[in-house]
Amino acid sequence: MQGAALLKISPDLDVIDESARRLLAGGKRFRALFCYWGWRSVSGFARAHDELGDGDDDGLDAVISVASALEIFHAAALVHDDIMDNSDLRRGQPSAHKRFESWHREQGWSGSARAYGDASALLLGDLLLAWSDQLFEAGTRALKNPVAATAARDEFAVMRTEVTVGQYLDMLEETSWRTRPEAELLPRAHRVIVYKSAKYSVEAPLAIGASLADASLPQLGALRSFGLPLGVAFQLRDDLLGVFGDPVVTGKPAGDDLREGKRTVLVALTRQKLQGGIGRLFDELLGDDDLDEQQIAMLQNAVRDSGAVEQVERIIAHNVGVAMAALADAPLTRSARDELGALADAVTRRES
Repeated sequence: MQGAALLKISPDLDVIDESARRLLAGGKRFRALFCYWGWRSVSGFARAHDELGDGDDDGLDAVISVASALEIFHAAALVHDDIMDNSDLRRGQPSAHKRFESWHREQGWSGSARAYGDASALLLGDLLLAWSDQLFEAGTRALKNPVAATAARDEFAVMRTEVTVGQYLDMLEETSWRTRPEAELLPRAHRVIVYKSAKYSVEAPLAIGASLADASLPQLGALRSFGLPLGVAFQLRDDLLGVFGDPVVTGKPAGDDLREGKRTVLVALTRQKLQGGIGRLFDELLGDDDLDEQQIAMLQNAVRDSGAVEQVERIIAHNVGVAMAALADAPLTRSARDELGALADAVTRRES
């Protein structure tokens, strides 16, 4: 539908339509799944037969629209994130700004190809944000309960603020860490995890889905108590993959986070253990766009030898345990608790 509207304006917008389609065709749909199961965990809970794990399909069309809106919002965030990180690849294909940059060069147009690529991708991200808002609004309008619709919109608004400022905090840490007291680096890295990823990836989609079903405060509390630690574990796994992931599986170059200079919990824990010259060399190389394979391997070995990988794995396991404990006796449907437990395993044991 949106593609047809673009082409009605101008055939020159086919590249925008194609870029949006390519981006939205990939991904693991975790946010949509958490939104759906957040809704399903509450929907029909009060009905006696729900003890068998069945739910109520009233509002299904609304939750499908809202879950789809979350995926479009995520696509917009990825486009903007790739511009800020100057990432060449996304999901095994050229990132949006690199695709536009290549298009500029192929056409032999005047001006800077890179500036054109960045500007075009920025506009694509903005357009995806607008489409996300439209789809989210359409979903909430389909609800019979206006109180539930308002609650879901409020959760969406909070999520958008938190992930945007979380992205800024992530960028801030990459550039300002040398001016910060050493003792602050780990808690600051954890704060980035919470606001850039943990709430946005798991807790907020759960709360939005549950709000669509007019969740009670105890139900929302249980989902938040499950979602936040699981979101932290989710991002910690992502941080490990950003350093050690197989590019064939992740769709991104090996050690991409090392080139970008991400100041993650993994990096903060590594730096706590490194001494003398190796520590100084680690700081010097981290964030260098031109790192070669040998330098990447050296940084990877430094992270492994520091014991930080094992420490992060323990933190992941602890957070998953906290999340599952919150889910155990939660006032949610049995079927949804089972599915959320399976999702917890999927997001923290993944390889991409």
